[in-house]
Amino acid sequence: MPRYVALGKLPPKRHIQFRKPDGGLYAEEVFGTKGFVGIQSILYHINPPTRVSGWQAKGCVQPHFVDHEPIRHRHLTTAKMKPCGDPISGRVALFGNSDVVWQMCLPAEQMEHFFKNADGDELIFIHEGSGALESQFGTVPYKPGDYLMVPRGTVYKLNMDETPQRMIVILAFSHIETPRRYRNEYGQFLEHSPFCERDMRPPSELKTHDEKGEYKVLVRARGELTEYTYDYHPLDVAGWDGFVYPWAFSINDFSPITGKVHMPPPIHQNFQANNFVVCSFCPRALDYHPEAIPVPYSHSNVDSDEVLYYVNRRFGSRKGIEEGSITLHPSGIPHGPQPGVTEASLGATKTEELAVMLDTFRPLKLTREALEIEDESYWKSWKGD
Repeated sequence: MPRYVALGKLPPKRHIQFRKPDGGLYAEEVFGTKGFVGIQSILYHINPPTRVSGWQAKGCVQPHFVDHEPIRHRHLTTAKMKPCGDPISGRVALFGNSDVVWQMCLPAEQMEHFFKNADGDELIFIHEGSGALESQFGTVPYKPGDYLMVPRGTVYKLNMDETPQRMIVILAFSHIETPRRYRNEYGQFLEHSPFCERDMRPPSELKTHDEKGEYKVLVRARGELTEYTYDYHPLDVAGWDGFVYPWAFSINDFSPITGKVHMPPPIHQNFQANNFVVCSFCPRALDYHPEAIPVPYSHSNVDSDEVLYYVNRRFGSRKGIEEGSITLHPSGIPHGPQPGVTEASLGATKTEELAVMLDTFRPLKLTREALEIEDESYWKSWKGD
């Protein structure tokens, strides 16, 4: 889990008087999860965060899933998608369930407003582009290959260095955490974990805005959008400390676990949430048994759906995919290497593959937008002709 971080000005104790230079009190806000028993941060605002000038309903943002689709292996080609909108309005849901929604985003415009997602945590993977996530907790610079973990309730804006960009947004309706098996009873990463606290980049700079004007914050809650208007800059925090804040982790800082024979996907895990996990397949040395088979064996997803997003096209067990492809191998039917791939892999000593995987333990439903970019012949790639 994130470690304790403090930025800006703080009083010596919680919940005591903390005064601004003009003598007025800063407005203290406890920003917590799971009521008052989960992790939390405490923020000190120039203005009461409860004060708003107005609000306006902006409609439903629930994805529309297609029912009664037969199960089959699927290949979606996101290269067909056109850049549109900003990092919020440009999000296109491709599949999801009651636990998680997978959205692709190719933003072509800068955000003019701030955004708060009160429905769930967001895990944003940056495939292409750089910039900075600006929030009430400070600034988190990002670059290609970064995961941005944004806790629910964070008021933020993505300031892009260039447009368009390409990113995945995984929306979790539960809390996203690092795998428990990587941490000891105190929450510290263990020596054998494939990443640790040094790889997690918290906000590096806190800029306090003491400005008046008209500022918009688009709030997602209960599947609806509401636009809130403030007469002060919403990033008016003078200081904060705690364990809740957005942070970045680069897929390139993941240290893959390798073995004598083929290792199963859980060794690639980065994140967990209720009923799903997120894994990273990274460049690594392959199995070193003299008779090892480097590509995975066929396996049945009896109780999970497997989604793979190909950050590059160097995935050894899969033919016919391209950079930006998504494959969906649903529960109920086996999947594995296509014909010829197993023999071709023998003797390989390393892989340069890079991919993001989502494994869910409840079936995923697709949207119409997903079906529009589907390669409908993908299921035939196991026929061998």
